[in-house]
Amino acid sequence: MSANIRGAGVPDSTVRPGAAPVFLGDELSAAGFRLGGAVTRTPAPGEEAAMFEWARQRAPLVLITPGVAERLPAGQLARALAVTAPLVLIVPDVRGREQPPDLTQALRHQLGMEE
Repeated sequence: MSANIRGAGVPDSTVRPGAAPVFLGDELSAAGFRLGGAVTRTPAPGEEAAMFEWARQRAPLVLITPGVAERLPAGQLARALAVTAPLVLIVPDVRGREQPPDLTQALRHQLGMEE
């Protein structure tokens, strides 16, 4: 596997039991996830969709920052979130500049329970 953080030379593979999670996001956040044992990639502009699909095929858990999520084509993230495997989570970046959507607020809104 390539050590290049941008993912050049990433081999094709399928999800294996015990495979490491994959993180897609900025380089600073990636450093922390890499220390935690995740495979990390920082997609260049325009590479997000392909890298996201690569991660979904490889890992049982895919973690992405809101910035990467926003740059995915319409519907790609929604389809990925609708299936149970692999689990896809949107996580904040290490600087706190990008926050994932507030799921509690969205659920309350959908159920008509806003305060």
